[in-house]
Amino acid sequence: MHLLYADESGSTNDPKQQHFVLAGLSVFERQGFWISTELDNIAAEINPADPGSVELHGSPMFGGKNMWRKIPKETRVELIKRALGVLANAHVSNRVFGCVINKAAISPNDPVEFAFEQLSSRFDQYLLSLHRANDSQRGLIIFDKSTYETTIQNLAADFRTNGHTWGVLRNFAEVPLFIDSRASRLIQLADLVAYAIFRNYEFGDNQFYSIIEHRIDSAGGLRHGLYERL
Repeated sequence: MHLLYADESGSTNDPKQQHFVLAGLSVFERQGFWISTELDNIAAEINPADPGSVELHGSPMFGGKNMWRKIPKETRVELIKRALGVLANAHVSNRVFGCVINKAAISPNDPVEFAFEQLSSRFDQYLLSLHRANDSQRGLIIFDKSTYETTIQNLAADFRTNGHTWGVLRNFAEVPLFIDSRASRLIQLADLVAYAIFRNYEFGDNQFYSIIEHRIDSAGGLRHGLYERL
């Protein structure tokens, strides 16, 4: 089974922000433990006595908020890069999927609905491509508990029965799950992935995006994993 850990970056309601991102990483089930362990090791450098208390989230780390306030910015930036580097150096089966939207381009439509349709359909197509290559796998999307749970659950149920713009979701094992990011390093990494994409499009800052860009799902020289509506 392939698990797509996903999170958002950017606010749907903040008029000062142009973009909204829904993105994450697809991990083959046996790869998750290795990735989590590598991220635990990074967190342990901040608090060796209790690494579980250290959450790796893009905006607080980059901005120096909460527990990150006392950490020098150079260190915070380096830790984000190293955490994204875990994904960059992970098994080739682990891919990035996402959707970046200029909110004005789809107004008055809901950015969350638009982004989830793109994210879920592209992940579904990836699973279909594996099936056609004689590697049949089911998929599951796992979101941070804070990510628009009611909206996404309703959309997922509707896509499985009535379909979305391009068809019906056929390769998912279940509707999306929502878990507390404090309990999952992979959800925290999804947050960092979404934040890296957001900073690239919102601020033209590609220092994080450049680390993971090559992990965006692609085939035959075409990039399928990241949808842009700019």
